[in-house]
Amino acid sequence: MITVHHLNNSRSQRILWLLEETGTEYEIKRYQRDPQTMLAPPELRAIHPLGKSPVITDGGLTLAESGAIVEYLASRYGDWLLPAADSPERLRCTYWLHFAEGSAMPPLLLKLVFDKMETAPMPFFAKPIARGIAGKVKGAFIEPQLRRNLDYLESELGKSEWFAGDAFSAADIQMSFPLEAAASRGGLDASRPRLKAFLERIHARPAYRRALERGGEYAYAE
Repeated sequence: MITVHHLNNSRSQRILWLLEETGTEYEIKRYQRDPQTMLAPPELRAIHPLGKSPVITDGGLTLAESGAIVEYLASRYGDWLLPAADSPERLRCTYWLHFAEGSAMPPLLLKLVFDKMETAPMPFFAKPIARGIAGKVKGAFIEPQLRRNLDYLESELGKSEWFAGDAFSAADIQMSFPLEAAASRGGLDASRPRLKAFLERIHARPAYRRALERGGEYAYAE
């Protein structure tokens, strides 16, 4: 039996979605973020030393990292989510499995950190300094990177309906979280209609809706 160690409002939601797409039986062990720090609870370290989500256990296997989990589950339980080996679509699928965390997420995480810096409690005399630093970093580096990524992704979806080609694949599941995060806090809006349409398509999938029902709190689906 697969167990998904599921943290609310996290990347583990897309693992639930993948399992719903494949019709694979699984169970959920739930963890809640600390309401002050928004970090995962220390109990997750008992499952994996880094104490982060997602983590799955499957028999004697414990596996972390979203891309590795998606590829493992798709290859073992839902090979229709992976294009044919040695095809151009398979290469594109592999590319997006890595792009999601390697290129798309870092500027989104940086924006989250520097947004919090602007509003974090601190002595009154330090607030202008912190806000000034945060504003300069966002304006000079983070926001241009976000715009460049979104422009690139908008262009790529002009080539095919889904990220790996004409068929829905594991790449679309993996890319869902950075795009949902971008819609929430990274500037993804109606000016990029292909990306918005992609989010509407995935949110309408029955398996996605079932995963939300089982997973619970997930703000990024709004």
